[in-house]
Amino acid sequence: MLPKSDWSHLIPHAGGMCLLDAVLAWDEQAIHACSEGHARADHPLRGPHGLHAVHLAEYGAQAMAVHGALLARARGAETARPGMLVSLREVVLAVEYLPANGRLDVHAQCLYADGAGAQYAFRAELAGRLLASGRAAVIHPQGPLP
Repeated sequence: MLPKSDWSHLIPHAGGMCLLDAVLAWDEQAIHACSEGHARADHPLRGPHGLHAVHLAEYGAQAMAVHGALLARARGAETARPGMLVSLREVVLAVEYLPANGRLDVHAQCLYADGAGAQYAFRAELAGRLLASGRAAVIHPQGPLP
């Protein structure tokens, strides 16, 4: 297990918007991260009715970012190339709002990656129940992000 303190400095998400708590497992192709922060009353994406399931795409995107950063670090890079989320496809939400307790498990599997970007499949589960799934694409623009 890798705690947030091991990898949070490698990704651009900071403070309350760094949504994942730990990486439970990862390899060249996939990552399994977890979070219990979705239950916090001060969650930055929480609305008046709770945390909408559409925000699980952000959890998936952050798992992608952490995976890319861990891969870059394993290859000897000081930092990962910045990425920009450009596409979500085939997103399926099994619930409207997230349950307020329990550990959220976030899985992301790399489908394709090169120097210009990557595409991942992601899914989010709570107590073994699938809450959301889909695919996300990120590009690595030349120069600084806007």
